[in-house]
This record gives sequence, structure tokens and C-alpha cells, in this order.
Amino acid sequence: MLSSRLLRPLASVAFGLVLLGAVRLEAGTEYKVLHSFGGKPDGGGVYAGLAIDGEGNLYGTTCCGGAYGYGTAFELIPSSDGQWTEIILHSFCATSRCDDGALPRTTPVLDSQGNLYGASNVATFEMKRSADGWTFLIVCDCISPSVFDSAGNLYGIGGPGTHIAGAVAELSPLDVVWTNTTYTLLYSFCSWPPNCRDGEPPEWGLSWDAAGNLYGATEFGGDHSAPECSPNCGVVYQLQALGGKRKYHRLHSFAAFEGDGVLPQAGVTVDSRGNVYGTTLYSTASSGTVFELSPQQDGSWKETILYDFPNPEKNGGAPAGGVTFDNHGNLYGTASAGGDPNCSCGVVFKMTPQANGKWSYTVLHRFQGTDGVGPGYNLIFDKDYKHLYGTTVEGGSGGYGVVYEITP
Repeated sequence: MLSSRLLRPLASVAFGLVLLGAVRLEAGTEYKVLHSFGGKPDGGGVYAGLAIDGEGNLYGTTCCGGAYGYGTAFELIPSSDGQWTEIILHSFCATSRCDDGALPRTTPVLDSQGNLYGASNVATFEMKRSADGWTFLIVCDCISPSVFDSAGNLYGIGGPGTHIAGAVAELSPLDVVWTNTTYTLLYSFCSWPPNCRDGEPPEWGLSWDAAGNLYGATEFGGDHSAPECSPNCGVVYQLQALGGKRKYHRLHSFAAFEGDGVLPQAGVTVDSRGNVYGTTLYSTASSGTVFELSPQQDGSWKETILYDFPNPEKNGGAPAGGVTFDNHGNLYGTASAGGDPNCSCGVVFKMTPQANGKWSYTVLHRFQGTDGVGPGYNLIFDKDYKHLYGTTVEGGSGGYGVVYEITP
């Protein structure tokens, strides 16, 4: 297992940490910090990933900083000379009663009109784009937005559910500005007490497959326990689309065997053949996993461990984000710790499928502190698959996290 130093959750690293050291680049990879957060009045603490629009502008949230110290929604705009300009779209706790909430920690999502959706600690919000700028609107206190369908309905993690263990829900607009919505509970977790075999809680983003099924992961629950995650170690699930309803299927319960992963910390990614990919923070025998779940003819799902982070001090460990495909079938992700024995600031990695069915693992970048600390969230590509974009919780020249670009 990873040492206790490497296993610290990202949230426990002290804010403002700046570690000195030259940035080390892997051969053929370019790394660039697009913005380094400085706290108040700028944002601080990037506990989520990014969204990108058709023009290449990036959007995200910070949990702290901003005008009032309670977080921001921000936009980064590229210019022709390679520089990026930050615009604070909203500083949270802008009213005396803080109706807009505080401490946003979820990855925002864009609709087809370029409007931005996210969640604070008390509100689901929309940032509506207009010719005069952006307007902040409270939609409800009901879901953490994740994905849209083709009809404009919004899906996400939706409150405690019937069994107080989390739920997945759908939000449908009844008018153009979401002032009236219909909330539909799709599934409540932990419906088989006392061991929550269907998982709990669902905390991260959802994914679609080509048939309109939804996929996600839970940190705990399932059939199996281990010292790292007692009582139970998490599941990957599918919500199958059945004529307007959703049927729950548990695809995998973690800690199923020695060396299996435990404690998934992110959602999953589905390829064109219906295979499901993701990561776990730890495993029963190593420093985390990258896994694949493949559907079988009998309706079961087979798990394959693609990588188990055997050398965390050099090549990273404790992956807290999911994985992202490029247009050639390669996978990209981050490990939140390890990578350098003097820093343990995390890495960005690439996995390439081989002819023998195995996958090769390559470190693209080792974080050194001044370029970021703790990359813990999903990477995204631009529309041409030329650049990857990601965030770190802390580090950078301002000490409060960065948005970065990698050209693999």
C-alpha cells in the first residue's frame, strides 16, 4: 500500500502550500499553467474539473476565494498569442442571507445554448449567457448537475433519496429560464438494508452510453469489505433506460478479490462498445487501480485491472479522478499523489492499448508544487483532441490551485 504520507486525501492538504522545484516534463509532452489561483478576491481551491465550449473557453468553480471568500464560478478565455484571461462570473455568498450558497465543489456542465449549470452547498444554479454578460439564477436546491440529454433535461446526483443514502434524479425545465422545473427521482440508493449492496452514496458525475443508459459509481456499499473501506468498498452501477423508466443494475462490487480496487472517487467513462472504465483510490494490494468492466453474453460484467500503480513514489498513486479517451482509444487520467519523492504532488498519465490486450502506462507530467499540487479530477480534451485541460486543488504560484494544459 501507499505510505500514509501519500494516502492523505486531497482535502486535507493545507491551503496555500507552495513547494519549490523545477517543472519536469516527460519527453514529447508540453505542460503549461493557464491560470494560478491566488485566493481572495480571485478564486481558491479547485475541487472539481472543467467544462469547455465550442470556442475553446474553459469554465469551472473554486470552493473558496472570490469577492466574499466563499468560492467562484469562473471562465478562462484563450487569445491568439497563447495567453488566457480569467473572468469571475460569480462570487458566492453575494447576498446577506447567502441564498446562492457557498463552497461549490462540482464540475459545471454546459447546455446547447452555452449556459452553465452547477451546484453550491445549498443551490442548483444556472449562469445564463446574454449579450450583456452573465446572469446568476437559482434553479432549485435539488441536484448536482452532471449531463444533459438531447431533449434538454438535466441529470445528476439528487438529494438524500428515499433511504437517506443518495439518489440520481432528472430535472426538466417547464420554461426557458428554468424558473419552473419538474424533479423526477430516478433511483434511491441503499434500498436493500442493512448492507447497502447497491452502493452509497452516489457522489460523482454520470455518463451516457449510446443506448441512453446512465452509469456511475458510489464510494461505499456493495457486497465486499476490506480494512481500507470497512464496511463495504463501493460499486459501479447502471441505470438502464426502459421506456421512460430506469432499472438499476450493479455492474461490480469492489474488493471482490485480492488486488481489486476499493473506494472509487469519480464517475466512469463508457466506450463505443459499451465497456466501462474508471479508477479506484486504493486497492486491497496496491496504490489504486485503473479498471475496465466488459459486458458478457450472460448479462454479467467482467472486471479487468488495467493498471495497479505498483511504484507510486515515481509513477503516482491514489487516483481520485476518472479517465478520458482520445480519438485513438488511449486513456488519460491523473493520480492525486506520488510521482516525486520530494513532493508527492501527483501525476498526469496516459494508457495505451497494446496488441496483446494489455495496456502500457506512461507518466506525462510529474507535479512539483509551483506548477500545481493534487490533480484529482477528470481531464477534458479540446474539440480537436490536441490539448488536455485539468485542475489541481492547490499549488501554483498563488498557492491555491491551477488550471493547466497538456499537449500529449
